[in-house]
Amino acid sequence: MSVRRGTYALFVTFGHDEEISVGSLGTHHFRAGTYCYVGSAMGGIDQRVMRHLAHDKKLRWHIDYLTVRCDSSEAWISYPDPISECQLGRIAADCGGVAEMEGFGCSDCGCRSHLYRMDAPQKAAMIQRARLSFFRMPGTAGAT
Repeated sequence: MSVRRGTYALFVTFGHDEEISVGSLGTHHFRAGTYCYVGSAMGGIDQRVMRHLAHDKKLRWHIDYLTVRCDSSEAWISYPDPISECQLGRIAADCGGVAEMEGFGCSDCGCRSHLYRMDAPQKAAMIQRARLSFFRMPGTAGAT
């Protein structure tokens, strides 16, 4: 099977407020609600997204500090014709998402953040506008 390359939007939800230390970025207060992290996986989207969705892992990326503490998470992917993670971030902002925690997930570009706080209508608008597909584990029925 060939490696699928693409970009993704990972939505994490907190049922209550959380104070989370995010590595070198320091501690941040995350209000209850949904946050969207945009990322890319040109070395393999399936492996990257499955890692992000796992709770038991070594903390490596900024998003890992949230995924091990969130109440729920889901991923939507831009594949086979991915748009850039920075473009996904612009779409998130255009749909009303608010950039959260400066420097989050964007050390390799000029974006302010790759993490956005958003409500359900904003999330739905982003998914539709970016034409994202719901991520399912490879080999499962309906996998994208």
